[in-house]
Amino acid sequence: MVTRSRSLLVAATTALVLGALGAPANAAEAEPETTKVRVTTSTGASLAAAVSGAAPLQARPTVVEFTPYGERGASFSVGEEYNFLTVQIRGTGDSGGGFDVLGPKTQRDVRDTLAWACSQPWSDGRLAVVGFSASAITYFNSQHQELPCVKAAVMRSGTFELYRDLLVPGGVPNSVPGLAVLSAIGGLALVQADQRLSRDPLSGTETVLGLLGSGLSAGLLNPTLNTYWKERGFRGDANEVPTLLIDGVFDVEPRGDYQAFQQLQAQGTPAQLLVVGAHDGAPRGTDHGAAQIDKWLDRWVLGVQNGVEDEPAVQMLVADGGREQFLDGQFLRYDGSSWPLPGTSWTPLSLSAKRAGTSASPKDGSLTIEPDATTSRQSYAAFTSLPTQVDPHTISTLGAPLNQLTTWIPFLTDMKLTNLTGLTFTSAPLKESVTAIGPGTLDVRLSTSGVSTPIWAVVSDVWPDGTTHPMTVGRLNSAFPGVVEEKSLYSDGNLVQPYGDYSNPKLALPGAARDYHVELWPIANRFKAGHRIQVSLVGQSALSLPSIPALNTVTIGKGSGSRLMLPTVPESDLAAALR
Repeated sequence: MVTRSRSLLVAATTALVLGALGAPANAAEAEPETTKVRVTTSTGASLAAAVSGAAPLQARPTVVEFTPYGERGASFSVGEEYNFLTVQIRGTGDSGGGFDVLGPKTQRDVRDTLAWACSQPWSDGRLAVVGFSASAITYFNSQHQELPCVKAAVMRSGTFELYRDLLVPGGVPNSVPGLAVLSAIGGLALVQADQRLSRDPLSGTETVLGLLGSGLSAGLLNPTLNTYWKERGFRGDANEVPTLLIDGVFDVEPRGDYQAFQQLQAQGTPAQLLVVGAHDGAPRGTDHGAAQIDKWLDRWVLGVQNGVEDEPAVQMLVADGGREQFLDGQFLRYDGSSWPLPGTSWTPLSLSAKRAGTSASPKDGSLTIEPDATTSRQSYAAFTSLPTQVDPHTISTLGAPLNQLTTWIPFLTDMKLTNLTGLTFTSAPLKESVTAIGPGTLDVRLSTSGVSTPIWAVVSDVWPDGTTHPMTVGRLNSAFPGVVEEKSLYSDGNLVQPYGDYSNPKLALPGAARDYHVELWPIANRFKAGHRIQVSLVGQSALSLPSIPALNTVTIGKGSGSRLMLPTVPESDLAAALR
């Protein structure tokens, strides 16, 4: 029997569809039985957990999820072939101990809990770990330990490095998403306060102190990528667990799963990267990866020879001009054996002072194949910008409701308003379609009126009617100009994915120009013939920690090195499309 493993969202959708067809959603499945249990770990924490499965509860392969979102925090459901164990992370829900931002104590709890689960009477010794967002991060952070009995993993939208991928990307604090997560964890812990306090009256203090300390540590006390953050990221994989990684084109955590896939594949671990949607929702008419999750668990946990390991290692749904259209079901499919996709090339597009004729910004610069013969400078005021326009990854978590809102108020996600105070560089209309898939880089020579400023870059698809659709973003605190060369990606001698060095800030003198390499989160979009490619330099999103407004000056033209390195698939010729 095919398993029914899927996210709760997909499970609910399936139930509605089956109901419409006149069939009960779980007609073939036995009534589930749930038992609450507690796990005492070597850190001294007593973790709340619950195991559920078809009645009577008995030894079966068991899927495990660690969640900070309380007793209802599971993000997957499974069929009757499996039991499902939900574990509330330390310092959350009804679990003891202090929350440590998925750090060393949580990681030891993961190891201890899996060892305990492996020998329980409702487990047959075969475990799978699943996770979405925080629960996926918990697993990524724990992989350097031996994790007993784990046969497979399914990770949806996790971070490979919590600092770099979500909370302080580019050295710029991503404040609102971080606070939203911490508030949700704290709020759900409060909901279960009566359970926790009746069990242990002194646990309330530990929970509150853990959450407050986590907020200070993650938000203010560790602004650089130091030991604290290195303990909250991937530090190797001691397990070689076959792993299915799922993410979305516009996800709020778009980098982690790509990097994890690369690492696992490089060490020979069976891994697949499925880019179909997560926080950002899945396109209309797709299943959010449910079928692939079923096949993955069937193969690696139950041992079903279904050939999933012979399928393309990378399977992607690619946008076709805009985020709203993508969610509405307008997309392309691309497969490949590795990431970036085999044959990917990066075309340098120079930032040019030549007017593009779009009136996108007062300067209205161009993106050109050849750099200007002379050097010039252009300035912009770096004020805080509207998130719906400059932060497509974070605002995508609003999904369909945002799409409905932008139908009524289109300017919310059109870059026109923000571009008026920034700098834009726009290509000529493309003579043929170009599909851009992969990580990218904006190289820019820049000075600022202060000692540091957030450099915020947005790459957009400009339609023939002039509407501007943000497709990806890059950000970099100018206090961190360096890159770690051995961890950066190069192609034909060109830096195409910088691995920024955020260990020590190096402030610049006001007005002193320096070279910066801004990492662009992976883009996956077809720019159609007649459309234009645009990069905007603007003030940072209001969802980031507010900074002092600054006047930033960009040097462009001959010898400046200011350019966009845009990835394209083998059948696309960007240079030819612009000639």
